[in-house]
Amino acid sequence: MSDFNVNIFQHRGNSYQIGLNLGKQLFGTRIPQRFEKITHPAIDTSNMEEIYRTFAPHLLDELEGLADGLQVSRAKAAALFSGCDVPKHEALGCSAMLTDDYYVRNYDFTPELYDGYFSLIQPQAAFATAGYNLQVVGRHDGVNERGLVVGLHFVSNSGYTRGISAWTAIRMVLDTCSIVSEAIDMLKEMPHAGCYNFSMGDRAGQTAVVEASPEHVVVREDRSFLTCTNHFQAQSLQHKNRPVIDNSVDRHTYIQTMNEKKLTQEEVFDHFRDKESPLFYMDYDALFGTLHTFSYGYKNGRILTSIAQSDQVLDIHFDEWVAESDLSEQLLQGMIERPMK
Repeated sequence: MSDFNVNIFQHRGNSYQIGLNLGKQLFGTRIPQRFEKITHPAIDTSNMEEIYRTFAPHLLDELEGLADGLQVSRAKAAALFSGCDVPKHEALGCSAMLTDDYYVRNYDFTPELYDGYFSLIQPQAAFATAGYNLQVVGRHDGVNERGLVVGLHFVSNSGYTRGISAWTAIRMVLDTCSIVSEAIDMLKEMPHAGCYNFSMGDRAGQTAVVEASPEHVVVREDRSFLTCTNHFQAQSLQHKNRPVIDNSVDRHTYIQTMNEKKLTQEEVFDHFRDKESPLFYMDYDALFGTLHTFSYGYKNGRILTSIAQSDQVLDIHFDEWVAESDLSEQLLQGMIERPMK
């Protein structure tokens, strides 16, 4: 076993200040060096800026602040953290269950390529959001002050191209969209780099899964119950799936059986994060280990989240945080357990 920690970052102010504050926290840590190894040395900043101006112009200010906090050039910060023109990577896993009352999901990958930050921010030019950082600016999953919750699910690298990463897409959606229908419209317009599912729900109990490839986007909707894992279900996109999707199909089938039990948000959340659950994985060396569980209740605005094998649950009434009631917690502490070989 090894220790596994996630920092809690809270900040209110303009987007430049948010980026500057986070950049100062990241200065001298391994996170910038980690992304330097897996991103291009430079990207087409003009294309990146055009995408950002179209969907979330305030994030250009955050990137500028991040650059200043890290003491790197604007171009370097764009290459490292913008989520544009990112080299393709291999599999990661995520499982989500969506009802008209709540959203629950696991994120499965490796701690070696994990930011280790859970951010609650309230920018002046965008919605307040809470979620797990990916590539610093992006988000694995999260929720905004309007009650829109979104998470990503890798499908494949079929047709991979220069475009925007799924995690940056989620950040832009959370920062600017109020409801599921707005999020769908935005995701249909974005230039997606790879094939991803986006699971989402909103305060009205509307749920959807957006199945997005670089060439085509399909939407699955069901008012009462949806599952989302790591394969496309739409017939028109199934040729984009990886050759072997048995694990993803098995998780989808298992989550469907949970609907019959009429479980509460807390019960589903506890089941997803239980290391004995069929939805919890420890194959971290193969990029498939559960790192965090994230849940949101639409009606009460309640976030429940926890990291791998932690007794600590972060229980947040997000409306209260938005009303400037900061969390006292600064760190989530868990454990990474790898199976015996």
